[in-house]
Amino acid sequence: MNDTPGPPPGSSSADEPEDRGDGRRGEPGRPAPQDGPPQQPVWGAKWAERQPPAGRWTAPGGGTAPPPAVGGAPPGWGGGWAPAMTAPRPGTIPLRPLGVGEILDGAVATVRAHWRTVLGIALAVAVVTQTLATLATGLWLRDVSGLEDLDDDTPTAEQTLDAIGGTLGNGATVLIGVLATVAATALLTVVTGRAVLGRGIGAGEAWRAARPQLPRLCGLVLLLPLIVFGALLAGFAPGVLLALAGAEEAGAALALLGGFAGLGAGIWLWIRYSLAAPALMLEKAGVTTALRRSAKLVRGAWWRVFGIQLLVLVIVLVVEAVVEIPTSMVAMAFGGDSATDWLSGEDTSVSWTFLAVIGLGGVLSTTLTLPLTAGVTALLYIDQRIRREALDLELARATGVPADGVPKPPHGPGPGPDRTG
Repeated sequence: MNDTPGPPPGSSSADEPEDRGDGRRGEPGRPAPQDGPPQQPVWGAKWAERQPPAGRWTAPGGGTAPPPAVGGAPPGWGGGWAPAMTAPRPGTIPLRPLGVGEILDGAVATVRAHWRTVLGIALAVAVVTQTLATLATGLWLRDVSGLEDLDDDTPTAEQTLDAIGGTLGNGATVLIGVLATVAATALLTVVTGRAVLGRGIGAGEAWRAARPQLPRLCGLVLLLPLIVFGALLAGFAPGVLLALAGAEEAGAALALLGGFAGLGAGIWLWIRYSLAAPALMLEKAGVTTALRRSAKLVRGAWWRVFGIQLLVLVIVLVVEAVVEIPTSMVAMAFGGDSATDWLSGEDTSVSWTFLAVIGLGGVLSTTLTLPLTAGVTALLYIDQRIRREALDLELARATGVPADGVPKPPHGPGPGPDRTG
């Protein structure tokens, strides 16, 4: 961890602490104290540009040296008092590089500490999306056919309209879900960022903080699937072109191999840019800047980010199954025989009661899982910035706690108390 950061982003020479006359500014390895809250953004993106080489420590007399071992006495304090170096924890996570369990625990701790705001946002989004999805399903999809009816040689005008209506209904439902998820992700990312600093925030304040970035976040959320789809399409393209040229068997084999390669590239790109949303929200960045920030933070840690995101996906699927399987059974009990066919996709004729019970299950599962996914992604972003850019020092400075976590000695600098008697 870097222990002698330069001036934080947005600061000027007037903001720097006075020189103490010994070549040092403030205490060694600790940002100089300041009065009142910091004037520059806590999440500024240029913090790493002024950092010294990683793994170095500024010695009391100047120059650099390896950092002291954990549990060792700080320089100049003597060997009689050797406190353990612990990271400060002003909010939901300790200000140091995090383990997988600490990231998950931090997401849960955010829900516990700010449950009214977090669950209120998740519940509101879940109710809106599930209500609109239920209405769309009930009004457009309950008694319409899908695109499979267009397989007939001469589909009737009614079949064509039904197929188009079903497709538009599905598209509207997906669009509603995407927009609602964008809004929830924006709000929950802001809440998580404040929770790390130990500061509370209401839903209204989170909305005011997130609202200017929502159009950009919508663009980012729509752009990411296009990037992944483009990679997948590029993998299939050579085989398809070869098949169209007449070599059907070779083209099919090449398309299969290219499809696997494109899928791998798509997953790689998805993880590479998976931290773009919190970068966009917390740094107030643009879409392309957020994508570059995510790529920089994930570089060298792709497998770690992939593993954590995959673990969260498994947890979300388990929670959704635990919630939605029982509600689906209740829905089938109240919905009649057609409910089973509806679940298998063979029939879309179901009762409003069935759709309402299914919607309740969706509300509950979304309320439980949305804070987890948004919180883990935001904490992954913060963790990578701590590892790459010593963001923990800036966060500690913003919260007014010692950045190195080393308490002052009980008898001041110098030799510790005599314990030989």
